[in-house]
Amino acid sequence: MLSTDFTTGSPAWLDLGSPDVDASAAFYRAVFGWEAVSSGPEGGDYRFFRKGGRTVAAVGPLTEEGAKPAWTVYFGSPDVQATTQAVRDGGGRVRVEPMDVMGEGWFAQYTDPDGADFAVWQAGKTAGLERTSEDDTLVWVELMASDPEASTAFYRSLFGWRHADMDVPGGMTYRVLSTADGDQEDASFGGVAPDDIGGDNAPHRWIPYFAVADADETVARTEGAGGSVLMPAATMEGVGRMAWLLDPAGAPFAILKPEPPAA
Repeated sequence: MLSTDFTTGSPAWLDLGSPDVDASAAFYRAVFGWEAVSSGPEGGDYRFFRKGGRTVAAVGPLTEEGAKPAWTVYFGSPDVQATTQAVRDGGGRVRVEPMDVMGEGWFAQYTDPDGADFAVWQAGKTAGLERTSEDDTLVWVELMASDPEASTAFYRSLFGWRHADMDVPGGMTYRVLSTADGDQEDASFGGVAPDDIGGDNAPHRWIPYFAVADADETVARTEGAGGSVLMPAATMEGVGRMAWLLDPAGAPFAILKPEPPAA
C-alpha cells in the first residue's frame, strides 16, 4: 500500500509538467478538487496541489525543449548522488543532475533504458507528499515497458525492488512491485505492464493512478473539464474500477476506485 512512510524506492513525490500552469490548475481543481498553491517566490510558477490543506502533487511549467506534458513520479532515495551514478551504470540517462531545493531536499531526473522518464527525491525538510491512498490522491504507479523483465531488473539495481507476477485477463502477466523491506504485499506500490495495452499514449512511461470515490463520475468530470478518455472505466475483479484519461494538454493519468479487501 502506498503511504507517506517513505522508504528507499517508494513513490515520494509527483509533479506535472504543463505548458499552461493556470489551465492545468483549473482542470485538476474541477476533476479532483485540488487547490493550486504557490511554492513561494523562489519557486517561480511551481505550485503545490493541495487537498484538505495537505500536498498531494505539484505542477510546474515545462522546462526541457521539446518536452511533452506529463506526470513525473519521484522515488525516494537516501543518496541522490549514488542513485545518479547507478542510473548511468545501468544504461539510463541523467536528464537533470542532482540539485538542492533550498534545503527541502535533493532531486534528480532521469530516463530509464526503455525511454521512461522518472526522478528521485532525497528528503530534507520535506519528506514528500503529505496525503496518499485516499480519495483524490496518489494510490498506485504503473510502468508501461517494452521489456518488463529488463525494466524490472534496471529498477531493482537502483532501489532493490521486489516483484510478484500476477496473471490478468487476456493472458498478460502483470508484475506487482514492492519496496525492498517489510511484508512484500504491504510494501507494494505499483506495477509493470507491457506497453502494448495502452496504445500510442502509453509506451515507455510511468502512469500515476489517483484513488477516487466514483470512477464513472470522475470520468464525466474529466470530459466536462476538457479532458478525454483513453480507456473507458472498467472493473477488474480483486482490484477495482479504473479508467485511463488525458488532461487537456495531453498528459495521461489513471483513476481507480479500489475494491474493498475481502473480509
